[in-house]
Amino acid sequence: MRTRDHDLRHHGDAEVRDDGSALVDLAVNVRADTPPAWLRARLADSLGSLAAYPDGRAARAAVAARHGLPVERVLLTAGAAEAFVLLARALEVRRPVVVHPQFTEPEAALRDAGHAVGRVLLDARDGFRLDPAAVPEDADLVVVGNPTNPTSVLHPAGVLSGLARPGRTLVVDEAFMDAVPGEREALAGRTDVPGLVVLRSLTKTWGLAGLRIGYVLAAPETVAALERAQPLWPVSTPALAAAEACVAPRALAEAAHAAHRAAADRAHLVTGLTALAPAGLRVVTPAEAPFVLVRMPAAAAVRARLRALGYAVRRGDTFPGLDEDWLRLAVRDRATTDGFLCALERALG
Repeated sequence: MRTRDHDLRHHGDAEVRDDGSALVDLAVNVRADTPPAWLRARLADSLGSLAAYPDGRAARAAVAARHGLPVERVLLTAGAAEAFVLLARALEVRRPVVVHPQFTEPEAALRDAGHAVGRVLLDARDGFRLDPAAVPEDADLVVVGNPTNPTSVLHPAGVLSGLARPGRTLVVDEAFMDAVPGEREALAGRTDVPGLVVLRSLTKTWGLAGLRIGYVLAAPETVAALERAQPLWPVSTPALAAAEACVAPRALAEAAHAAHRAAADRAHLVTGLTALAPAGLRVVTPAEAPFVLVRMPAAAAVRARLRALGYAVRRGDTFPGLDEDWLRLAVRDRATTDGFLCALERALG
C-alpha cells in the first residue's frame, strides 16, 4: 500500500539543528545523560591506537558472546543505518515490504538501491498493532521495528517470528530493545527463525550517535553477503572500543537499570499527557520505548509554539502512515518532563 510522499530523510536532529536558541531536546531519541564518564574514558584510551588500521575481532567476539552466538553470525556496522544500506544493496530481493509507521531509513535505502518498496500501514485505531495477515505472502524481504519508532509499540516476539517464510528475509530493527526492561520480546540471539536478521544500535542507550556503531545478527551466509558489500575498515577504532565496552557485563547492568528508570519516567510523562485529553490530545499506549507518540489538533502549530517556549519535539508527518496531527516526544527525567508539560499546556491553549 502506498500513500503520499513523505520526507524519508527527515530525522529528529533536524528539530534542534541550526537553531540559534537553546532548545530543550525532546526530539532526538538518544539518552540524555550519555555517554557516561567510564565510556568516554574508554574512547579516549582508544585514541592511542589510531595509527593502526581498525581490528574488529575483539569487538565482534564480545558482541557474539553477549548474545550467545558464534562470531560468524555477527557483523559490526557504522550504526544500524549502514546495515539498512547493506541489506538493500547486497541481498537479491524482488518484493521488499516495510511495515509503517517506523524508522524511515530502511525504505529510503531500498529505494536508493532501485527497489520498488511496498508498504504495510498499521492503523492508529488498532494501536498500531501488527496483523501478520496484512503482510503479503510473496514479500521476500520484510522490515519491522521492535519496539517501533515512532509508535513505541512492542510487538510480541511470536507474532514477528511468525512472519518467517522459506525464501523470505525477516529484518527486525531492535535499535531500542535494550531500553525495554528485560528486553522481553527480543529476537536477538535466536537461531531457530529462518531468514531472521536482527539489527541492534549502541547509539541510543549510550549517546553515541556521532560515533556510529551498531551490529547485525544473522545467518553466516547473510553476514558474509553483507560483509562483502562493506568498504574496508567500515567501523573506526573508537567505535570498536565502544562496542566491546557496551556489551560487557558492567554496561549491560547499567543499561538494564537505565531501562527501568526510563520506564518510570515514561509513565510520568504519559500520566501528564493523559491529563491533557480534554484539550484533544491522545497518547498511543501502551508505550514501551524511550519515546511516546501523541496526536493532537493543529500539531504543527503546537510544535511551533513549543519552540517559542524553548522545547523541540519531533514532527510525525514524515513517517508513512502518519499525518501533520502527530508528534513524537522523547522521554526525559521528571523535572524536564514537568517543565515540558507546563509548556505544552500553554501551547495547546
